[in-house]
Amino acid sequence: MTRYSILFVCTDNLSRSPTAEEVLRQKAIQQGLASRVAVGSAATDDLNTGEPIDYHTQKHALRRGYDLSAQCVRLLQPEDFERFDLILAMQQSNLQTLRSQCPPQYQSKLHAFTDYGTDRAGVDVPDPFYGQANELEQVLDIIEDGCDGVLLHVMSQLDKA
Repeated sequence: MTRYSILFVCTDNLSRSPTAEEVLRQKAIQQGLASRVAVGSAATDDLNTGEPIDYHTQKHALRRGYDLSAQCVRLLQPEDFERFDLILAMQQSNLQTLRSQCPPQYQSKLHAFTDYGTDRAGVDVPDPFYGQANELEQVLDIIEDGCDGVLLHVMSQLDKA
């Protein structure tokens, strides 16, 4: 059975990318695709590797049914470029970092996450790490919207396989 793998990447892997990982995982489960979709997240900066996801992010995500408590910060690895089918950056600076580290044969896997949303193409997902509660909720809205588009893309790729 063909599997499709997606990696979400942000600077610290403390809020945005792990949230997107769990949101897409739950959406895949709801569509009956859990066995065919693999999801991960990673940081571009090695500042918090091994630490738990931001507490405030966990709290707001859990209110919407997304449990981030088992996740911890993971640093992007060179083998991720080969391992994942689609690598999505949460902001343009992350995309630039990915492009600078990615071997040429895998560059086509790199995209901005918001390109998959309904109305935010090319716009960064705001970093809510030091933000207020309403900013965390806004980021969750953006991530849920983008993950709907990512899932549609994934389903189209699985249909081709």
